Amino acid sequence: MIKQNAIITGASGFLGSVFIKALLELEFNLILVDKNVKKLKELKKTTSNIHFYKLDVSNSAQINIFYSKIKKKFKKIDVLINSASIDSKPDFSSKKKNFVLENFSEKQWDKEINVNLKSVFLLSRKIGNLMSINKNGIILNIGSDLSIISPKQSIYKNKKFIYKKPITYSVSKHGIVGITKYMAEYWSKYNVRVNCISPGSVKHKQPNSLKKNLVKLIPMSRLLEKKELINVVKFLCSDKSSYITGQNIVIDGGRTII
Repeated sequence: MIKQNAIITGASGFLGSVFIKALLELEFNLILVDKNVKKLKELKKTTSNIHFYKLDVSNSAQINIFYSKIKKKFKKIDVLINSASIDSKPDFSSKKKNFVLENFSEKQWDKEINVNLKSVFLLSRKIGNLMSINKNGIILNIGSDLSIISPKQSIYKNKKFIYKKPITYSVSKHGIVGITKYMAEYWSKYNVRVNCISPGSVKHKQPNSLKKNLVKLIPMSRLLEKKELINVVKFLCSDKSSYITGQNIVIDGGRTII
């Protein structure tokens, strides 16, 4: 049986392990893309089905070179997971990272929009075209509960000052849903399916005060566990979801229903 090939961008991110585990369980060859591949190379000890490429996904020139290499080596790509993202975390140690809207810099805007949104356009148009030629493929974009709602800024309140979730995160994640729908229709006749998953707050290293505030907003009264995403990813990256395209699957414990 010929193995399928999958690209995962931002693979060293904290959700990267979810996507890697899901696709290894589906027995894919993995092409892991990141600006920092050193963090990923420990995985090579566990399986031979992993290949690494250092890449700035917001740089079109680098993407063109990368595309030429993988097309020559792998011939086809069956799955692309666009998970590269800048998600600025609350930092109460410096007011410089407070990200208030009135003082939000154009430089920061460009940086985050380029990585979170432009990169999805740049890479998907190349890989999606290759999939359309082969008349088969799946693109999975990574959104957020903030793809469909606004951040509740008051949950970031601290004794010293209030951290603001950057506007760029909301703008880019809302944009991901739009890209998903557009590309799903665009390539539908070529058997290329494009979907998005939008996880709610994932249990990670949030300050305890933030976790408590988040849980109050979630009907299921807890944060999302990484392992809970694995089966959703496996479903959307397999033929079991063969009639699903253009959808934004929200996995948030009910936060966005109220």
